[in-house]
Amino acid sequence: MAHPLHDIAIVGAYHTRQARKLDVSEPALLLDAIRGSLASAGIEASEIDGVNVSSWVWRVNCREAVQWLGGHPCWTGNGSPGIEAVLEAASAIATGQAETVLIAAAQAGEYTDHSATVSWTRPSSEFVECWGLYTAAEFALIARRHMHLYGTPPEALAEVAAAIRSNGARNPEAVMVGREVTPEDVLASRMVADPFHLLDCCINSEGGAGIILTTRERARDLDCEPIFLLGGGTDRQGMSYTSAPIWDLHGRVGARAAGRAFEQAGLGPSDVDVAELYDPFSFEIIRQLEAFGFCKEGEGADFIGDGRIRMGGELPVATNGGLLSYSHAGLAQMLQKVSGAVRQLRGELPDELTVPDASVAIASNGGAGALFCDVLLLGKEPA
Repeated sequence: MAHPLHDIAIVGAYHTRQARKLDVSEPALLLDAIRGSLASAGIEASEIDGVNVSSWVWRVNCREAVQWLGGHPCWTGNGSPGIEAVLEAASAIATGQAETVLIAAAQAGEYTDHSATVSWTRPSSEFVECWGLYTAAEFALIARRHMHLYGTPPEALAEVAAAIRSNGARNPEAVMVGREVTPEDVLASRMVADPFHLLDCCINSEGGAGIILTTRERARDLDCEPIFLLGGGTDRQGMSYTSAPIWDLHGRVGARAAGRAFEQAGLGPSDVDVAELYDPFSFEIIRQLEAFGFCKEGEGADFIGDGRIRMGGELPVATNGGLLSYSHAGLAQMLQKVSGAVRQLRGELPDELTVPDASVAIASNGGAGALFCDVLLLGKEPA
């Protein structure tokens, strides 16, 4: 029996300019994401009848965006921009609540206090704030436990960081374009939260992104290359950044979501050509590869060796430079994992960052330190 997701396609995908600091207001950036997505799909604003649009600082909401699009009746979504919102929108389309849904997000102007880490890395819960717990430290707890259990060496984390940052160095759209990094550079950078050095950690930046989903039937009539939803799943194990993650409880978050996504698609990890995995910290890639079934638990360090996750390798990861080098803009960066996978499958990245003949991509959001992990499978051909 066909899965409802298989009738849904992504027909538009667009990224605004990304930078450490953009000289543009957040609403203007969000409008750029919306207009670019419409142009990518080749459709007019009047054809949108579903909206999930948000911004970080101005708190633009879906109903405001509906007014921007002309004020005609629309379904509106509540999912956080990213895979969660994609699956919510796909469900709305599959059940006839909407036919063509716009998802867009942007962030500009949030990070102003450069004497401290960005706001989303500073949890305000009274149970963690007094101990100095912050995002890097929470993800570090998971990484250090894995290193203790399986002997995962810091050199493996450095290889992940260098591989992804090398992609960003070759991407003219990346914040860190031209910043080539070697594993030795990663290990030589200052320690942030053991075992994470500075270059193991994602950047902070400003930017936006948008995508448009519609039915497979409607996609056939558009002058664009549709990318089809093959499978997806979400895993939640609690509130992010309110309690410290524990390996035995949270170390395999996302395994259930990945299993369901592969089952829906009728595929397995060996069928994936490119992995736009969520990379807030280098170790999270190793963890996800294990949790998603690309290798066994404890074998991630060996799996990423010999250039396997680099361009030209068996499973290129975060091909546009990821959160480590391309951009980490509020919540828009989660949506960029989906739109980045679409752009990769469409061949819209520079030639040296395009995976030849890639037909199936996996994208993910979240990780063990955040107590959630979402997975999405996309394909050039429908399931």
